[in-house]
Amino acid sequence: MRAMGIDFGDARVGIATSDPGGMLATAQGTLKVTGLEDAAKKCAVRAKELGAELLVIGMPKNMDGSMAYRANRTVRFAELLGDLTGLPVEFMDERLSTAEAYRYLNATEYNGRKRRGVIDTLSAQIILQSWLDSKRN
Repeated sequence: MRAMGIDFGDARVGIATSDPGGMLATAQGTLKVTGLEDAAKKCAVRAKELGAELLVIGMPKNMDGSMAYRANRTVRFAELLGDLTGLPVEFMDERLSTAEAYRYLNATEYNGRKRRGVIDTLSAQIILQSWLDSKRN
C-alpha cells in the first residue's frame, strides 16, 4: 500500500511517499500553500498524482506527549484532506522530526537558503519512515 507522508504547515507542506511494499519513505517535495483550505486542496491533487492509498500526517505534540497548540489545526486539515481524497488518514507523532531533519542537513553540510526548500520535505520523509517502521515492529 502506497502511503503519503505529510508535514503540514501554514506556508509550506512537506510531502513524502512510501514504496508499494511499505518499506522505504522517499521525499517528494514541498508545496507552497496559503492556509488550511489551500493546503488541503494542493495535497489532495498531489496524493492523486502520486497514487497514494493512505495519508500519514505528522501530529504536533509537546515533549510530555500532550497535544501541541497546532494539533487542532492539524486535525482540521486532516479532516478536509480526508474528505477531498476519500483516503484513510492516520497520524504520526512528529516530535523532533524537524530537529532530526536539521541534524541531518548539518551533517551533510547542506547550509543556507537551500535548507528552507528541503526541511519540510525531509521532515515528511522522517515522519513517514517512522510510521512505516512502527507498522513493521
